[in-house]
Amino acid sequence: MKLIFATHNSHKLEEIRDILTPATRYTIFGLNEAGQISPIDETGTTIAENALIKARFIWEKFGVPCFSDDTGLEVEALGGAPGVYSARYAGVGCSYQDNVDLLLKGLHGISNRKARFLTVIALIIDGQEHLFEGEVRGDILFANRGKGGFGYDPVFQPEGFFQTFAEMPADLKNSISHRGKAIQKLMAFLATV
Repeated sequence: MKLIFATHNSHKLEEIRDILTPATRYTIFGLNEAGQISPIDETGTTIAENALIKARFIWEKFGVPCFSDDTGLEVEALGGAPGVYSARYAGVGCSYQDNVDLLLKGLHGISNRKARFLTVIALIIDGQEHLFEGEVRGDILFANRGKGGFGYDPVFQPEGFFQTFAEMPADLKNSISHRGKAIQKLMAFLATV
């Protein structure tokens, strides 16, 4: 069965396919493959609102099972920033490294590096909305480490590990990450419908 993932982000699409495709009866399509080329405006004030905005847009346009996710990095010493603005923290059209650089600049001289990643997945099947949440706590490092992953992965070290997400093999990251945890909940639900 066809399931549209409301993203243009090839990194996210690859992660989702790696986890969901072997375990479900669904074939996952990204927005480029579905024919939705323009970005969907994320005007929500929370991560859950943004996930729902994207899923509802796709459901209304295509009328097929779809899901979206939104993720934010919340840093304790920055009052929860960048939060819902994580992808565009350094401005619209900024690079991953621009965001990381601004984050590290904001934490300069601050010893409290506690942070969490939060992902919310919004799924719509048969017009019914379902939300699945995953989080992982850790610390922001003082400099990039590792070449894998994307976004803030090179500076985020999850609790209980000595590697950043960017240093971990993909299967390990996917098993412990915020997105991985939310996807596990999504996958468990999809197995029941």
